[in-house]
Amino acid sequence: MTLDDSFRQFMDRFQLPDMSGLDWKGSTDKLRQQFYVASRAIERDAPEMADISLLKATGAAGPLRARLYTPLGAGVPPGPGIVFFHGGGFMLGDLDSHDMVCKRLAEGARCRVIAVDYRLAPEHTFPAAHEDALAAWAWIVENATRLGLDPQRLAVCGDSAGGNLSAYLAQEMNRTGGPRPAFQLLLYPLVQFVDIRTKKMSFQEGGFFISANLFEYFRDSYITDESQRMDVRVSPLFAGPDAFKGLPPAHFVLCGWDPLKDEGLAYADKMASFGVPVTVREHPGMVHGFMNMTALSDTVRLAIRDAGHVAGRALGAI
Repeated sequence: MTLDDSFRQFMDRFQLPDMSGLDWKGSTDKLRQQFYVASRAIERDAPEMADISLLKATGAAGPLRARLYTPLGAGVPPGPGIVFFHGGGFMLGDLDSHDMVCKRLAEGARCRVIAVDYRLAPEHTFPAAHEDALAAWAWIVENATRLGLDPQRLAVCGDSAGGNLSAYLAQEMNRTGGPRPAFQLLLYPLVQFVDIRTKKMSFQEGGFFISANLFEYFRDSYITDESQRMDVRVSPLFAGPDAFKGLPPAHFVLCGWDPLKDEGLAYADKMASFGVPVTVREHPGMVHGFMNMTALSDTVRLAIRDAGHVAGRALGAI
């Protein structure tokens, strides 16, 4: 399995910060600055949107920023849509860090994408992000028609920690009988927050923004009580049958160079064992977080478009 050349060249120049001996605030500020710089890209071939609107969604503890992307191929509203939660270990990321991902996803799916911010750690600890995701989902479903969305044709989507929120949300709707997503698009999702050090891959060769120390730093900033690591809200892989039976269909995008790949496969297999329709697309030469690096490689752009196509077909937009 060969690492994509463009990523190898990038990672030769990029070094994960040493997390030892740094205070919480200094470490967090440094990480957020690095993540912002690394994930922001101005691309001349960026997909043109028919409209981009800034919104205020309802969160669990107050309003949340949201951004609605309407691609040129979205068609007459109300139509299908994708609710997107960004990754970043529950500490990093915002609407801007994943702006290009959302634009390319909207173009590929030919449907509207609504990206939702949520509260971040360490300022806001577990279960703040998960409660925000549920509250935002309820607000979007309730206001779907006004937003140009069909509430019966909404997918949940997220990368890494955002994939965790998406997986949890789908399970919670199963448990509570709430409004179910029609589809799940899970991009190299984090589905357990218990352990990473037993992964087979060396972390020096692991994914972008993933190392053993960094993973544990993310985890400990969000999960302040060690006993909560197995909580199914943050570790949906360990949920019981009631959470899996009847889940909406799902498509996984996984990376060959990602210490989270095996747990993503395990989650897909567990869903399939309960009769949930599941498809998996692995990009062998890609690293964790690769969809944030659209400026590096045409392969990344095509991968996001391909994921969008899958969701668009599932929702009837294509």
